[in-house]
Amino acid sequence: MTQSNVIQDVTETLARLGVRAERFSNGSLPARSPISGEIVARVPECTVQQASEAIEKAHLAFMAWRAVPAPKRGELVRLLGEELRAAREDLGRLVTLEAGKILSEGQGEVQEMIDICDYAVGLSRQLCGLTIASERPDHRLMENWHPLGVVGVISAFNFPVAVWSWNAALALVCGNPVVWKPSEKTPLTAIAVQTLFERAAAKFGGVPEGLSTLLIGGRAVGEVLVDHPRVPLVSATGSTQMGRTVAPKLAARFARSILELGGNNGAIVAPTADMNLALRAIAFGAMGTAGQRCTSLRRLFVHTAVYEDCVARLKKVYDSVAIGDPRRQDVLIGPLVDKQSYQTMQQSLEQAVAIGGKVLGGTRVQPELGDDAYYVRPALVEVNSQDDVVRRETFAPILYVMRYENLQDAIHLHNEVPQGLSSCIFTNDLREAEYFLSALGSDCGIANVNIGPSGAEIGGAFGGEKETGGGREAGSDCWKGYMRRATNTINYGTRLPLAQGVKFDI
Repeated sequence: MTQSNVIQDVTETLARLGVRAERFSNGSLPARSPISGEIVARVPECTVQQASEAIEKAHLAFMAWRAVPAPKRGELVRLLGEELRAAREDLGRLVTLEAGKILSEGQGEVQEMIDICDYAVGLSRQLCGLTIASERPDHRLMENWHPLGVVGVISAFNFPVAVWSWNAALALVCGNPVVWKPSEKTPLTAIAVQTLFERAAAKFGGVPEGLSTLLIGGRAVGEVLVDHPRVPLVSATGSTQMGRTVAPKLAARFARSILELGGNNGAIVAPTADMNLALRAIAFGAMGTAGQRCTSLRRLFVHTAVYEDCVARLKKVYDSVAIGDPRRQDVLIGPLVDKQSYQTMQQSLEQAVAIGGKVLGGTRVQPELGDDAYYVRPALVEVNSQDDVVRRETFAPILYVMRYENLQDAIHLHNEVPQGLSSCIFTNDLREAEYFLSALGSDCGIANVNIGPSGAEIGGAFGGEKETGGGREAGSDCWKGYMRRATNTINYGTRLPLAQGVKFDI
């Protein structure tokens, strides 16, 4: 397809999604498609003043929404899920057009949104507290969970809609409004999702104005969300550097944060590994989404006994993988998001060569889609040590490969990086698998056996440790992060015994 086809594709897809033209035209923010590198829309931005006013309106929405019974709040999320089901193909295509993912990944991201809506609907009837044994006679001790307030969401380009849904679906059933500041690189998908929410809200009826708000803009708008006293929780996804800016500001005003930051994810290939299975998982983990996932595989530790076979087979995969327009069914790897990402990748590869690394791939591929599109062949880099460039996350398809002799050494190397998001081991040895999952094994928030580090499912808590930020989203008891806990003691007797046997008679 030519460049003009990309613009037409974006316009037609937005129209099918019901997005009004004034929401993506004649604005100050240029929206580019990494497929061709060209500007495909110009989106109106909100000012700092408008952002502040939107947060105040969201707070008023909170005052009303918190009184709606949780199962009724779940009905709104169910309707949102139905809108997403109907729009799955088109919204997934828009993700492809704006973020550069292949079509199956774009639609898979929308499926994540549908899944979290289903999860949240069930959760709306299970926001359960505890009844605790009291040490005092005729007393009941219990916990209640109450809505927290306005939830701010700052999302990144690589999962332009799923991250919002992980937070929004839970926040809404927990009784909170959501104010969303999407990446400046992917405003169109955010506008489309807001349109679908508005459609669901109209069917629900009686939704308070400001329950779901979209803030399109740059850093200044994000700072309003982080600094505003009406926002008790901000969930921010992005770089570790971003987290270092956001976290202290929230802490200074005693607000909460859910941080999903850097990942430098590792995999161990043991001597007993099913190599066919491992190769498929490694290939998707390292090359899927052009290496632009926070869970992308970036470091591979292969046992000496199987190293030569594993690397030789990996090289064949790297040489043959299809790269190009992500709308084509035969393509597995689309473009990097922009020129800066390409330049950062090249700088890291130069540093790897400087420490003796042997590089396969990493070169630019130039489809007939324009000089401003950045397609690259994934890089496989054999290194002998874990130097600074290996310890640093590069958001691009670079996989560093190292040998190891025993499992303890591999785990030591695996854990010896600042990040702690996702990890995996390929082994058929039960002891190795259990050791990797134990307190002595992986130090990441996600640890897998015989499956790659990417592709987390809804239902399990997603997030990591160390410089990954410590946040958790999308499942388990993550809902508690969007609520406030109240401990209650009820005296149904006629006496007033004090705890710990304290005497205070008057």
